[in-house]
Amino acid sequence: MSIHAPQGTALTSASDTRAYDLDRSHVFHSWSAQASLNPLVIAGGQGSRVWDDSGHTYLDFSSQLVNTNIGHQHPRVVEAIKKQAETLTTIAPTTANLARGEAAERITDIAPVGFNKVFFTNAGADAVENAIRMARIHTGRDKVLSTYRSYHGNTGAAIVATGDWRRIPNEYARGHVHFFGPYLYRSEFWSTTPEQEAERALHHLRRVIESEGPASIAAILLETIPGTAGIMMPPPGYLPGVRALADEFGIMLILDEVMAGFGRTGEWLALDAYDVVPDLITFAKGVNSGYVPAGGVIISDPVAATFDDRVFPGGLTYSGHPLAMASIVATIEAMNEEGIVDNAATIGTDHIAPGLASLAEKHDVIGEVRGTGVFWALELVADRGTREPLPAATMGRIKSELIARRLIPFTMENRIHVVPPCVVTPDEVAEAISIYDDVLGSL
Repeated sequence: MSIHAPQGTALTSASDTRAYDLDRSHVFHSWSAQASLNPLVIAGGQGSRVWDDSGHTYLDFSSQLVNTNIGHQHPRVVEAIKKQAETLTTIAPTTANLARGEAAERITDIAPVGFNKVFFTNAGADAVENAIRMARIHTGRDKVLSTYRSYHGNTGAAIVATGDWRRIPNEYARGHVHFFGPYLYRSEFWSTTPEQEAERALHHLRRVIESEGPASIAAILLETIPGTAGIMMPPPGYLPGVRALADEFGIMLILDEVMAGFGRTGEWLALDAYDVVPDLITFAKGVNSGYVPAGGVIISDPVAATFDDRVFPGGLTYSGHPLAMASIVATIEAMNEEGIVDNAATIGTDHIAPGLASLAEKHDVIGEVRGTGVFWALELVADRGTREPLPAATMGRIKSELIARRLIPFTMENRIHVVPPCVVTPDEVAEAISIYDDVLGSL
C-alpha cells in the first residue's frame, strides 16, 4: 500500500503504513493544527541516523527536539535500562534507591561547586516549574522575570515564563514579567558591537527591575543560551552582569540548561563557558537523551537548606524513576569515557563552524551564522541589507526539500537550527553541509 508521506516517497512496508494510519486516526500532536499534519514515520535509529521500515534512512540534524545528545540507541544506555528493568522497574520517590542516588551524584559532580542536591522531575517544563516554586519560597517574593525570546516549557508557570507567542493563549499563571535580552543581529538597543549590546541590555534589565519593584521579584529566569528562540550567544559580560544585578537586589538567578546542557555546547553545562554561577539550574533532554523521560533542578546549598526544616510543597509520582535514573548514570558514564562532550566541541570548531561559514559566503539568504559545539543556527533573510526574515512559505519549502534529501531539520521561524547529536562525525557534518548547500542553492 502506498500513502502520501512527507519524505516524498511511498511508504511500502505494512508496519510504516499502519504506524501512519494509526497516528492520523488517534494521535493528537502538540503545537499543531491536526488536519494538515503529515508526520514522518520513524521505526528505528542508531547514532545520528533514523529510518523507517520502507528503506528510507535520514540524517538526524534535529536531534529530534534537540535532546538525543548521545545519539540514537547508544548500546550502553539501552543495556542499562534493560538491566534496571530486570531488577526494579519503579519505586516511589519517598524511598532511597541506588540508581537515583548515583544519578544525583553524577549530576552534582558536573554542577558548579556548592550544588549538592537534585530534585528530579519528568521533563524540562516541570523542572522550570519547580525551580520557580523554590525561588518564590526561598525569597518570599512572587515575580519572575524572563526574556521575550525564550522557551521554558508547556506547564503553568513555565509556559507563561516563555516569551514567544505560545504563552499568549496560556497566560493563567501569575507574577510573570518579560524583558528583552541581548540579540545583536536584531538589537532592541541600537547596538553595533557585542559590548554595547551587553551594556544596554543590562541597563534595560536594571530599569525593569527598578520599575517592577526589586522587593517583589523572586527570580530572573534565563536560558544560558536561548535555544528554540534562535541559539543566541550571550555577549561578553552579559551573564555575569545579570548575576551582579540579581545579587544587588537580592534576586535569585535560575539558569535553564534544558536544551543547552549535557554536551550540547561542547561543555558539560553551557554555563561552564561563562563566568557565572546561578542559584538553581534546570535540566532535562541531554541528561539521558530522552531515552526515558527525565529532568530536574540542581539546587545550590543555600536554597536546599531552606527546606531542611520546612516542607517543600511539591512532588511527582515518577520523580527519580529507576529506569530514567539508570539511563542517566549510563549516559554520563558513556559521555565521560568516550569523550563525547569533547567530540561536540571539536566538531563545532573544526567542522560545523567552517562549514556553515562557507555556506554563508555562498548564499545571500543566510543573514547570520551563530553557535557553538553542536548548537548552531542559520538565520535566513529575504534581504541581507534590511534583514527581512525569510517568509514562512519559503521556510516550509526548505524544510520539505531537506527531508526529501534525507535530512531531518530543526526549523523555527526563519531559522535552520543545526543541532546534530554530540556523537556526530565529520563525514556526517560534511554530508549535511552538502544537503543544506543544495537546498539553499535551489531557492
